[in-house]
Amino acid sequence: PELIIQERHFMKSAIKHQTSKSEFKIPLEDDWKIQSTEKVNHSGETISLPDYNTKNWFEAQLPATVMAVLVQHNVIQDPFFGTNLKNIDRQPFQNPWWYRTEFQIDQSKTAILNFDGINYKGEIWLNGEKIADAETAKGAFRRFSFDISGIIKTGKNVLAVKVYPPQPGDYSIGYVDWNPAPPDQNMGIFRPVTLKVNGGVEIRDPFVRTQIDTETPDKAVLTISAETINHTGKPISGVLRGKIENLTFDKIITLAAHEQKHIEFDKVNIENPRLWWPNNLGNAELYELELTFRRENEILDRTTTTFGIREIKDYWQGEHRGFMVNGKKVLIKGGGWVDELFLRDTPETLEAQIKYVKHLNLNSIRLEGIWGKDHTLYDLCDRHGILIMVGWSCHWEHEEYLGKPVDSRYGGIVGQEDIDLISKSWQDQVIWLRNHPSIFVWTVGSDKVPHPDLEKKYIETFRQYDPTRPYLNSTGGVGSEQNIIGEEPVRSDISGSSGVKMLGPYAYTPPVYWFTDKKLGGAYGFNTETSPGANVPPLESIRKMIPKDHLWPIDEVWQYHCGRNVFNTLDRFQKAIDKRYGRTKNVADFAKKAQVLNYELMRPMFEAFQVNKKVATGIIQWMLNSPWPEMYWQLYDSFLLPNGAFYGARKACRPLHIAFNYGDNGIYMINDKFTPITNFKAQVRVLNIHSQKLLDEIVDVDVQPESSTLVFHLPEIENISTTYFLDLRLYDANGAEIDNNFYWLSTKKDVLDYEAKVEDWSFYTPSKEYADFTELNTLPHVKLEMKHNFRNNREAIVQVRNPANSIAFFIELKFADKRTGDTVLPAFWDDNYINLLPDETKEITVRFLKDVQIDLLELKADGWNARG
Repeated sequence: PELIIQERHFMKSAIKHQTSKSEFKIPLEDDWKIQSTEKVNHSGETISLPDYNTKNWFEAQLPATVMAVLVQHNVIQDPFFGTNLKNIDRQPFQNPWWYRTEFQIDQSKTAILNFDGINYKGEIWLNGEKIADAETAKGAFRRFSFDISGIIKTGKNVLAVKVYPPQPGDYSIGYVDWNPAPPDQNMGIFRPVTLKVNGGVEIRDPFVRTQIDTETPDKAVLTISAETINHTGKPISGVLRGKIENLTFDKIITLAAHEQKHIEFDKVNIENPRLWWPNNLGNAELYELELTFRRENEILDRTTTTFGIREIKDYWQGEHRGFMVNGKKVLIKGGGWVDELFLRDTPETLEAQIKYVKHLNLNSIRLEGIWGKDHTLYDLCDRHGILIMVGWSCHWEHEEYLGKPVDSRYGGIVGQEDIDLISKSWQDQVIWLRNHPSIFVWTVGSDKVPHPDLEKKYIETFRQYDPTRPYLNSTGGVGSEQNIIGEEPVRSDISGSSGVKMLGPYAYTPPVYWFTDKKLGGAYGFNTETSPGANVPPLESIRKMIPKDHLWPIDEVWQYHCGRNVFNTLDRFQKAIDKRYGRTKNVADFAKKAQVLNYELMRPMFEAFQVNKKVATGIIQWMLNSPWPEMYWQLYDSFLLPNGAFYGARKACRPLHIAFNYGDNGIYMINDKFTPITNFKAQVRVLNIHSQKLLDEIVDVDVQPESSTLVFHLPEIENISTTYFLDLRLYDANGAEIDNNFYWLSTKKDVLDYEAKVEDWSFYTPSKEYADFTELNTLPHVKLEMKHNFRNNREAIVQVRNPANSIAFFIELKFADKRTGDTVLPAFWDDNYINLLPDETKEITVRFLKDVQIDLLELKADGWNARG
């Protein structure tokens, strides 16, 4: 059947990604066409000739998977709506697909054809000649380079690639239990194809290693290396010259015919270097290295590389590992990254998401699977100071997802052929990505550890190609010896414990857990993936993924938009809402209460790790984003709409922050900065459900750098309502408000059953009793007073006032398009889901990534008991 997929939900990009073209590097990204071998009966020899007829082929721009291309052409309606994705016919993706392009070239130069990613195998043809068979160009994470100087022609050339889909057991791209798998298994040329031309000598794989004295960082010492390759049959002598800003250095080199030589410049000194720092700790400064090879007055090749000067090391706190940047301990605060399901992320959508990460006050993302279509994601993280944990996907480690029997302890790898393929794939990825300063650790295993023979190859790769970063043998390790769900201990025979933990939870978890748990996922050590469970999006997004006749009650269509296996249900989430906030009446009521629960559960998770800085080294929220519209593990959804958890996380991760400890009733001042805080003041107020003030204290605050300090202990207050409020404010020495934090608390405490047996991968600690917030339903309605002023077409100041004598609770602010009612996205609010005390006014700034048409926007405010 013809496949035509009409895209509705995903933000289309106005930006066409362009790899920089030069006389030496030509991206082959335009003017491709694809078609299934079901429709094409000719050989690669014929298809790669100039006059071949591609009239009925699909036009494409690379990189692109087959599904990504088909999405642009008319057929299957709304693949992400309802259960449509499940009903897409998989048969057309069982066969290979042809990718074909024509391009012009001056044949006078040496030409190298490079493929950065083919999923899963490619038979490559150029001008009627086979360049590589499918067994040569095999492996989703292999990179391939071919000297085509004897085949390429002056004028028109034709390149054709027969792409074979991944089969069960192939080490391909995977999504594990996060969401349904794409129908084509991401088959295609999913990373760039480039033509590198030169005058006979090629500069390949430049690498900049940086070293600083962290005590007095007034000088950086660089070691710069590259491979130089003579592609001709004659010796060539010339000068390899490096340039970094106004600094130059060079070496005279002679290369024999067809010789490859590794060249190093050691002890390249940079005086008073601008250091690269993570978000909120300093500027993410970048430099550019240019390398040229000259023979007399002729430049034979040129390459440029962006890098940052910084030093990454790890440290140990007992059995737990932490990380340092430029000699400073950094509490890792991040989220799990996943690409869009059909790998359709654009430079525009990636920029929006990385700016969301920065706006969240996070400093890290974790990639489970080295993904991304090109370097764009990594470049953005470099520029915005977002650290990256890069590693393989755990779907290789489980027979259910890999599709063949696996070694139960050593992460899936079962034979020498597997070991050779994966070790070569890892080497290719390290070389491809190692110059990005944002990458702070390589994680070679996820739920398990590598087979010892494979880990030996990994270690050799690091020794030879990147000794600048620590590596983790697994993102599990510490505590897993408790054998929580019957799994083998996660510990390498070669390198021991990873020093990090993966003990969940992944399902509903009340705030007190993070402060009181000392055995599983609580706030100690480095929790590499965890969450309080489902993160249901706002009603606007729910309506875009769930058909009208399935909007209420929650049914199998909702479950299809959850995770897989034990995560295909909202039962625990819905039960928590009903117990804490009152039984839900309809989808609108559920979505409203879901945002309150999202915020309430996400904020204390991050705050607990902030408060426990002395023993906590890192936390990764599982997950940050979603590959398609869903109900689980997301701070913002695939429409780029933040949910309540987004602003709970942003609040919790502020570098100067005042927070409540649910475990000991303490008020803590958190200082992420490298400088002390003096002469600050904290205001602590407690109000009952009737908005009557029962406590109002002001305390002095002095806090050391990179620390958390108890500044006040909340006393017991007699005759308080079951639901009550805690309002915290932080003021600097000049009296300016630096931070505010608002909690709704209950005299009926959450009680967890820590002795309950965990029987599945949710690592769920059940609740014996739930906090009671049902008195929130008695709050009187408030009509808000609002006004706004646009400073320009990208920034507005919004002023919201509560004129009533009762609290206006949990107010979401948004600008909507008057024509559609849809929220204008992406939008970066300084604060959202806000609360206003009686007669309080708040002024909040919102920024947009691109110009908005002001006269078409409408400001809206929708809260628990307030409208505007």
